[in-house]
Amino acid sequence: MNHGGAVVLEAYGRSSGFCVDPIEKKPLHHFLPGTPVLSFGTAGCNLTCKFCQNWEISKARDQDALTTQVAPEAVARAAQQTRSRSVAYTYNDPVIFLEYAMDCAQACREVGVRSVAVTAGYIQEKPREALFAQMDAANVDLKAFSETFYRKVAGGHLQNVLDTLIYLKHHTTVWFEITTLLIPGHNDSESELQAMTQWIVDNLGVDVPLHFSAFHPDFKMRNLPRTPMATLQQARRIARGNGLRYVYLGNVRDHESATTYCPGCGATLIGRVSYELDQWGLDAKGACRRCGTQAAGVFEAQPGSWGARRLPIRIV
Repeated sequence: MNHGGAVVLEAYGRSSGFCVDPIEKKPLHHFLPGTPVLSFGTAGCNLTCKFCQNWEISKARDQDALTTQVAPEAVARAAQQTRSRSVAYTYNDPVIFLEYAMDCAQACREVGVRSVAVTAGYIQEKPREALFAQMDAANVDLKAFSETFYRKVAGGHLQNVLDTLIYLKHHTTVWFEITTLLIPGHNDSESELQAMTQWIVDNLGVDVPLHFSAFHPDFKMRNLPRTPMATLQQARRIARGNGLRYVYLGNVRDHESATTYCPGCGATLIGRVSYELDQWGLDAKGACRRCGTQAAGVFEAQPGSWGARRLPIRIV
């Protein structure tokens, strides 16, 4: 807000809630699988998506709905106490609470806890550099591959998001994955999916995990149907056909499309049922036990065992 001519982040230190989640819920499938992540957000957003699936938080204007002050050091301590391997700045976009997210990430780094940005990637060059210098991983929401969609449905511009993805790939060591929510009749045509996935291959490479998530009617798009499973499966076929090695389906329960397969021999590397891991085929260096092909991602010798639990916590 504007206070005496100065821009002040009124949400600094205040959250809409803290919860320990599985890292797979962010979604991140190739970053410390099976581990818990302490998640929180504030209120507001810099986009105006008509389909927002989290609009109660992202569209909130009532600062009184936020908790009392929680210092970055307290967030880091809470992550340690809950044995969370990382902290995720999520629920609403960390771009909105940039200074707080960065300070929390710095405090976490000092105690060995990693940081994850769950973001739409709609940010300009200088703050982009500052934010991702503090992050270890990110999930970027690529909402569509159409400027018209971004302008009319999301209230932004496509190129800014593409610039963020290119920056992450070529100028940082941040591990990142991409999510696209498929909305029937809006961003799910074969031509758009062909163009988008080909762009990802050409500019980001074949190892970037891509998540296609199912839409459910919400906010200002309640008149649309849920995304059919056939649409999700077609999107996955198109992405894999263009060369992407790791393509997943979200907001649906489907073992095959949630599982990570070896790009070398096809063996199961990480089996998933919802947010639960049920198979582990990686060796201590993150390579396939069968053929030795290195899997893309950030892995440890053993997976975490957090499972699908969701644990709301209060930080004082």
